[in-house]
Amino acid sequence: MNTHNKTELHEALIHLSKNIHKTPELGFNEYFAAKCHVDLLKKYDFKVSENYLNCETAFRAEFSNGDGPTIAFMSEYDALPEIGHACGHNLIGMVSTGAAIELSSEMKKNSISGKIIVFGTPAEETSGFKVDLSASDALDNIDICMMAHPADDNYPSGTSLALDAIEFEFEGKSAHAASAPEKGINALDGVINTFNNINALRQQTTPDTRIHGIICNGGIVPNIIPEYASARFYARSNHRRELSNLTSRIIQCAQAGALASGTKLRYNHFEASYDELLTNQTLSSLYCKSAVQYGLTFSPIPRESYGSLDMGNVSHKVPTIHPYFKIVESGIAAHTPEFERASGTENAHTTAFKVISTFVTLSCEYLRSPVLQKSISEEFEMLRRTVLSD
Repeated sequence: MNTHNKTELHEALIHLSKNIHKTPELGFNEYFAAKCHVDLLKKYDFKVSENYLNCETAFRAEFSNGDGPTIAFMSEYDALPEIGHACGHNLIGMVSTGAAIELSSEMKKNSISGKIIVFGTPAEETSGFKVDLSASDALDNIDICMMAHPADDNYPSGTSLALDAIEFEFEGKSAHAASAPEKGINALDGVINTFNNINALRQQTTPDTRIHGIICNGGIVPNIIPEYASARFYARSNHRRELSNLTSRIIQCAQAGALASGTKLRYNHFEASYDELLTNQTLSSLYCKSAVQYGLTFSPIPRESYGSLDMGNVSHKVPTIHPYFKIVESGIAAHTPEFERASGTENAHTTAFKVISTFVTLSCEYLRSPVLQKSISEEFEMLRRTVLSD
């Protein structure tokens, strides 16, 4: 195996990102994107398992160079409805796959022992595959795990909100709304009661709590009492244990809404539940130190708000970081047309290569340093004990 031509690889990575950017695919339908990653990794001597964990658009790619720690990178590549790669997952995949390939070359060139794994992880925007990955034994022998996300500035790895996705379905009885309303049972009343109950609940929730919902089905026409109605909610909080309690109370709000309206209630988790991100600070400090030499300066103001990440589930199994890198001006949010346009630009790719170099530098230092390996592992075990005892 020979080390690769860096210019050729960089051109291939830009091609990868641009092609995925202009061919957006929704979660679990990323057939084109997954193939692009798989083909590139195979070209650079990675052994690839496709249809990983029985998911058609997931994969696991592995490179080994003797005995040593195992480093994992998470590649994402799903898009959003209507606005495509407005979260920049084309860049996330480029960074993770690119860092893995460049690291493999450095390991061969400098006789550094260890293993690299790239996980292709579909559907982060909805029912994230990393939840299934974390629930399996796939992460059992991973020593550290990393990925980086585009944003409006360079931020160290921080936190994220735990998330539950809950669907409520109410069953009533249809009737003519004018001539025989007394013969009907209004399923929409169950939904509206639930919204009102949840709005009252907000007064007793902590500041980090987020509850947002939509009515999916509220009836057909106004003069027929709805026999079926449904709503979906996302509930979020800083910690899984607090969120589990909150979710129980939200379900009680729906049960009360059903009782008051005389309807029957069914509920389910319509998407996977995400845990909060537990950043390994030792690993994060190494990332920040390594990034400075490539011109990545970090915002002096901590990132104020976070969404939810299936990387959170990974961080409960493996020492993890999830930093952010700047591709847009401050104040431009993800999930917007402006962010979608930015994620396909030359500027975004230039910054992505700096992140790739950062990951390679810190990985080499990690693989060479048993002291660093021990420090990161000990912090992770302490953090896990703290979370479990809360």
